[in-house]
Amino acid sequence: MKSTKSASRYAKALLELALDQNKVELIEADMLQLIKLADESHDFHVFLNSPLIQIEKKEAIIKDIFKGFNEVSLNLLVLVTKNGRESAMIEIAKQFIALLMKHRGIVPLTIISASQLEEKTKAEILAKIQGALNGTPAVTELIDPSIIGGFIIRIGDQQIDASVANKLQRMKQQLV
Repeated sequence: MKSTKSASRYAKALLELALDQNKVELIEADMLQLIKLADESHDFHVFLNSPLIQIEKKEAIIKDIFKGFNEVSLNLLVLVTKNGRESAMIEIAKQFIALLMKHRGIVPLTIISASQLEEKTKAEILAKIQGALNGTPAVTELIDPSIIGGFIIRIGDQQIDASVANKLQRMKQQLV
């Protein structure tokens, strides 16, 4: 919990600095690259979380790995490492992207269905929930055959479950 709070503070400060210095796109690209590296490399996670590697050595490695980053991004990563919060680095990047999307008025929305939805159906779903959105939806579609039919919509930390699997589960609970 503490690492999430500190990651949020770092991300907010980074966004404010990016806006002040008009380097939002550069820093966004850096944070997306950091997230991509973290997704692709288990060794990077091990490196960040290793208590055996000294802080000075971690700083040098981070400077080397991210030498192509914007100065603001690189300074943040070095600062985070100096403060012993390098294990929160990936969360900082993710929260920065989330804060940036919010700043731009983009609402991440995930639609999970048992099979690929037709464009007409997707448009109808979006039309019905448009009132609940405070911004432009950025739709991600996922396929999960285990929900049998229907769909699940996730907007931030809210979820609308209109799946057949959920309805069957509720019927089972009522009968038992």
